[in-house]
Amino acid sequence: MPAPRTEPPHHILPLPEGGLHYTQAGTGAGAPVLLIHGSLCDYRYWRWQVPAFAETRRVLAPSLRGCWPDTQSHPQAAYAIDAHARDLAHLLRALDEHDGAHVIGHSRGAQVALSLAIEAPELCRSLTLADPGFRFADEPETPVFYADAVQRLQDGDAEGALEQFIDTVNGDETWRKMVGWFKDMARDNAVTLLSQIREANLPVAPQEAAGVTCPVLLIGGAQSPAKYATRQDRLQALLPQSKRVRIALAAHGMNLANPRAFNRAVLEFIAGA
Repeated sequence: MPAPRTEPPHHILPLPEGGLHYTQAGTGAGAPVLLIHGSLCDYRYWRWQVPAFAETRRVLAPSLRGCWPDTQSHPQAAYAIDAHARDLAHLLRALDEHDGAHVIGHSRGAQVALSLAIEAPELCRSLTLADPGFRFADEPETPVFYADAVQRLQDGDAEGALEQFIDTVNGDETWRKMVGWFKDMARDNAVTLLSQIREANLPVAPQEAAGVTCPVLLIGGAQSPAKYATRQDRLQALLPQSKRVRIALAAHGMNLANPRAFNRAVLEFIAGA
């Protein structure tokens, strides 16, 4: 496990309807790295990436609007894929990163990252999608796997809701074995599922994904549920120029389970992008 880290500084970017909380670290030359977390998370999810990437790069890690430490109640309209992508474009422009960033999105954050690359391609120097799970528009809708978690949350069983969600995306018994800091983070963000369920099964148009022109890395956990590999298969077919990496000894939370391998793969890709 990497050495203990110091907490990077916390910032708030004013937005028309609230603020975007983010942290940053590093002063390296070249395009910065933008880290986009997934469901039930916030910028603390990248605890093993921020210090490692900051050794050579400037790193930006936002908490998507609606996530900790945002105190607004849920459901809320600002907690949506396209709205998150607009917030991140605003962040990059506000920080004068008009030449773009190396954009990395995990899980739901991968759909946010792809939306950013589609809507503001000039802001994406490269795109890394880690275990994306979205549906394509030409595929049928499937049952929402976290519908039961949302019901438990509404019934007051937040712990049961989190267990159902985390075990589904990462494997049985994951929640029970999870470290304390991760559980605290998930608890802080449990109510975001009340907003997320309103956007369940939001599709991605294959032709829009195929139009991404920046370098693309598809990265997945070797032990992740099969649905994530099928998403990468489809993206690889749509983006034949993309690169693909599997992180050994890791499931969906690959950047936490095997951070050295994840960090190495991403940094090597960025260096050549």
